[in-house]
Amino acid sequence: MGKKVTVVGAGFYGSTTAQRLAEYDVFDTVVITDIVEGKPAGLALDLNQSRAVEGFETKLVGVTTGPNGEGYEAIEGSDVVVVTAGLPRKPGMSRMDLLETNAKIVRQVSENVAKYAPSAVVIVVSNPLDEMTALAQLATQFPRNRVLGQAGMLDTARFTNFVAEALGVPVKSVRTLTLGSHGDTMVPVPSRSTVDGKPLRDVMSAEQIEDLVVKTRNGGAELVALLKTGSAYYAPSAAAARMARAVAEDSGAVMPVCAWVDGEYGISGVYLGVEAEIGAQGVKRVVETDLDADELAALKEAAEAVRAKQADVAAM
Repeated sequence: MGKKVTVVGAGFYGSTTAQRLAEYDVFDTVVITDIVEGKPAGLALDLNQSRAVEGFETKLVGVTTGPNGEGYEAIEGSDVVVVTAGLPRKPGMSRMDLLETNAKIVRQVSENVAKYAPSAVVIVVSNPLDEMTALAQLATQFPRNRVLGQAGMLDTARFTNFVAEALGVPVKSVRTLTLGSHGDTMVPVPSRSTVDGKPLRDVMSAEQIEDLVVKTRNGGAELVALLKTGSAYYAPSAAAARMARAVAEDSGAVMPVCAWVDGEYGISGVYLGVEAEIGAQGVKRVVETDLDADELAALKEAAEAVRAKQADVAAM
């Protein structure tokens, strides 16, 4: 049976994710859904017409969904569902400002995913990310390994890009890592970051690293302020699409994602940004990495901040 992936939400993030997934040419079908009448069908038509130029066979299907779950039957049999639905940030807004509005949307989407694609792996990208991932798991009632969030790959990509630009070196020569939450308690991990195999701390001063850490933490807000209408989507969609591909191919790739942590790093019972091995069932295992004392303390602090907020979404 062929692979099928659904992208819920046909905004910039959703449509760009669908395009990337189709161009990989590893899926038979990419379904795009949205509540705006006709929009997903139009995008699918446009993307299908690019197949001859880009040379991929994946078929795109666009479906309008209604307030009572109409249209969701189109997602039946999906191996992966990427949830991008929800409002993006406006300038001056924090991710947490979106909590109540997006909680209603993500809950409704999740219930329909559970109904029509009960064996799917769900990748959440709606903000505030850590809370929406927790909510999606509660609403779907899926095993926790099958619900994960995209944030760490994006934050790590931002950190890597900033380091490469600051040093004037190719992006591929830089390795970085960010853990923790997608927000104020993000934990960039300089001790695990290298440039051409050399520790980051050997090639940059502590002050320079700290500046880039702050820049990474504020990476989304900087973009929102510049764009003025909406938030980032090229880098985030690249990250979400790679995660979906790792699930579809059962690759076992190790990626920083928002995953359920149960004992790793001495932290339990919370969705948190960690490295994990990704396969057909979602998170195969959380990969613990060596952190220095400050980084571990920051990760534990992030876990408690996120835990408090994730408890709030259970009632939403």
